[in-house]
Amino acid sequence: MDHSPGFLALVQAVRPRIRELPATQLAQALHDTPGALLIDVREHEEYLAGHVRGAQWLGKGIIERDIEKFCPDLERPLFLYCGGGYRSALAADNLQKMGYRQVCSVDGGWRALQELMPVEK
Repeated sequence: MDHSPGFLALVQAVRPRIRELPATQLAQALHDTPGALLIDVREHEEYLAGHVRGAQWLGKGIIERDIEKFCPDLERPLFLYCGGGYRSALAADNLQKMGYRQVCSVDGGWRALQELMPVEK
């Protein structure tokens, strides 16, 4: 997918402020982090077409609005993924601004994860 220069610049601006994890390390990170939530921030149609087994859907368009009801614990570890790691980076930055302290964006996103982890539709 071709992303616009403005969108790419926005993502690059947040990357120094967030924690990113390569997709190849997600399974181990989830195993090593009891209570962590895996959140798919893609569009709902993308989630329904296929997602990592056990991932919860909270799309980028609504995550900031709904996260406090979904996960009121600001200390709970959250792993976010999207298609490639761009939307999840932006969502991670916003959640940190909202007070969440253990947020991580999965670099590589769904495009990498579907080859690395069990998936479901």
